[in-house]
Amino acid sequence: MHIRFDVPADPAYPGRVAAALSSVRLRKFGYIGAVLAAVGVIGLAVSRGFAWGEKISPLSLALALGGLLSMLYAPWVRLRARRRSGRYAVEGAYDITDDNIMMRSGSESGGIAWDGVTQVRATPEFWIVYVGRMPATVIPRRLMSAEDAETLRAHMAERGLLPLR
Repeated sequence: MHIRFDVPADPAYPGRVAAALSSVRLRKFGYIGAVLAAVGVIGLAVSRGFAWGEKISPLSLALALGGLLSMLYAPWVRLRARRRSGRYAVEGAYDITDDNIMMRSGSESGGIAWDGVTQVRATPEFWIVYVGRMPATVIPRRLMSAEDAETLRAHMAERGLLPLR
């Protein structure tokens, strides 16, 4: 297998990459926030029915607001990443073989050996490549030909990195 494709200098592309990578790491803030907000709202509802409710009302309000802020943290980080990354729009390329994934962006290049990849997660636009528990890079599917994308998907499934269809 040898797949090569170019990445144009699109100002929106680095933001989409940053959003895809950050969504993986920031998802837990949404879950924690939802739990905190629910506990806070339940505490506020319960505090209205009991005489001792005045004592837990401030705590419940703090939990509800903290939960809301936690849920808003991930979208805020993604928005900032998209705004800041527009300055990093440079041409690049991917060169994917049976042994490794080589990436070039501007004057920098790097690679990841398939032997070091522990999993690949699919999103609507990217394959997110993990080394250990950390997302290491993304492979943009929309910039590849359909045949190359299917070849790469089959290669990753054969290695046990993606579920078989």
